[in-house]
Amino acid sequence: MSDDAVDSRGRVTLEQGAGGQAMRDLVTDVLTAGFPADDLPVGRDAMDDGAVVPVGDQTVVLTTDSHVIQPPFFPGGDIGRLAVSGTVNDLAVMGATDVRALSSAVVVEAGYEESALERIADSMGRTCREADAPVVTGDTKVMGNGEIDGVVVNTTGVGLADHVTPDDGLSPNDVVIVTGDVGRHGVALLAEREGIDFGSVLESDVRPVNGVLAEALAVAETDVTAMKDPTRMGLAGAVNEMAQKSGVGIELRQDRIPVPADVKGASEMLGLNPLQIANEGIAVLGVNPTAAEDVLAALRSHPDGENAAAIGKAINDDPGRVRLDTGLGTRYLREPATEPAPRIC
Repeated sequence: MSDDAVDSRGRVTLEQGAGGQAMRDLVTDVLTAGFPADDLPVGRDAMDDGAVVPVGDQTVVLTTDSHVIQPPFFPGGDIGRLAVSGTVNDLAVMGATDVRALSSAVVVEAGYEESALERIADSMGRTCREADAPVVTGDTKVMGNGEIDGVVVNTTGVGLADHVTPDDGLSPNDVVIVTGDVGRHGVALLAEREGIDFGSVLESDVRPVNGVLAEALAVAETDVTAMKDPTRMGLAGAVNEMAQKSGVGIELRQDRIPVPADVKGASEMLGLNPLQIANEGIAVLGVNPTAAEDVLAALRSHPDGENAAAIGKAINDDPGRVRLDTGLGTRYLREPATEPAPRIC
């Protein structure tokens, strides 16, 4: 584990929960070091968005996630919508757009308002119907006052995939496509948290993406070579991880990345790079160049993919690194060392 991943007393730091290299080191060096090996096609060591578990002639994808967002209610969503969408999306980017079941485990602090818990449950129900993803089992725990901060929601999901799309499947010349606007979730959360008024209401993009990704897979099938959910560490984190795992370079065009004007303005005021900010309602795809136009058309035909864009391609040069063509020159787009905005997913 890298020296900067722990503090001087050997204690866990916020950096280790941010979704970057420090977190991956914590998982492999500490949390799973004593686990027995698995023999799955995509298992624990792949550190993808889910695991692939063959069952007979079916390909089952399994994923789990815990949600600790602050604040729990924000423009465009809440922790309940986030919990369902986050797990559905982790399944979908593995190719499992057919979500068969979710679990819901809620840990709530004593003294938490029951009306707030009802709002969260209602939001989860609405999002389940939107994603056609039923909650079939769950668990509830109540902790003492001050033992946790309000509420934590864990969701686990099971889905079926006809074609698995791991995040390490890129090949040179594959087109990199994003399904929608970049940076909305993280900037909306920070504006709400800090009470900053930008003159317009910034809303999170949080939503399930299994519907829009099903459209892409229906027209391209195995020509969709890789997918990733650009949550923590944002687009920059996702494409860097895809490049590293695939052993290719990635070249992006900044002018093609759909960053809305209000997100750009707010990011400048907050001193943030919107490409490094979490998203909760988009996906990054790698697509064989012969199918890229068909995939873009399919994505744009869906209400959740109207702003889909081809933003770059995989290349032979600079394996494991991401180049960003700014129009004035080229620089490397790196995964952030630490999460720019903690506790936003």
